[in-house]
Amino acid sequence: MLTVKNLGKTYKTGDRALNDVSFTVEAGQVVGLIGPSGAGKSTLIRCVNRLVEPTAGKIFLGDTELTGLSGAGLRTARRRIGMIFQEYALVERLTVMENVLSGRLGYVPFWRSFSRRFPQADVDKAFALLARVGLTDHADKRADALSGGQRQRVGIARALEQDPELLLIDEPTASLDPKTSRQIMRLIGEICTERNLPAIINIHDVVLAQAFTQRIIGLKAGEVVFDGTPDELTDDVLTSIYGEEDWTAMRRKDGDHHDDTITDEERMAGLA
Repeated sequence: MLTVKNLGKTYKTGDRALNDVSFTVEAGQVVGLIGPSGAGKSTLIRCVNRLVEPTAGKIFLGDTELTGLSGAGLRTARRRIGMIFQEYALVERLTVMENVLSGRLGYVPFWRSFSRRFPQADVDKAFALLARVGLTDHADKRADALSGGQRQRVGIARALEQDPELLLIDEPTASLDPKTSRQIMRLIGEICTERNLPAIINIHDVVLAQAFTQRIIGLKAGEVVFDGTPDELTDDVLTSIYGEEDWTAMRRKDGDHHDDTITDEERMAGLA
């Protein structure tokens, strides 16, 4: 479980990115984080894993106060947090398997990571994860030979290789086509259910957030202005977050572009 209490972030320039943000994410819950550009979504995610230092408040992962850690304690805590990035953050010249195994770098001695000699148990787990994300036949391919959807699947497998207790996901569909975006969001939701993993997904696509998350938190100017179920995210609420827009027309147009059907062949071949 993740608990955020009265979180604030003000930069040295005086710009306030977050103000008194509080919420709890239960085990297995997938939360969509929405809001206009500059609302503080990415800052919030980076405060949780301490890539950005908060200036106020506390963050707990289980019983561990992340905001009270430094040095080795912080490094150990970060093992418990899997991060999935918008631009995949893969090492292009390495194979799919090597990229997935990089999720174990925080657990193995330096000499093993340097020589890429991981314990057999880690390798076996990586193969199982590649099967789960539909990339079994791509294990030996270089990362730069993959499609965008396949790269995101590698990123998901790499995060799971850490055995995380929390997933932080930053714009996982921003570079993907509509059909692949739905496949990736569905995959994330299924995995979180299977593993009872909590997840926070920073996402711009409101329609995807409503379709594939259980709860939505809306940020505006660094503050929480909505926290509820997808069904409670009405047009009036969306207007209060983003400003005037024809939300009904937007949903209709989005539905015209999304194909919700995924064949077994696509899932197993990792064609997305």
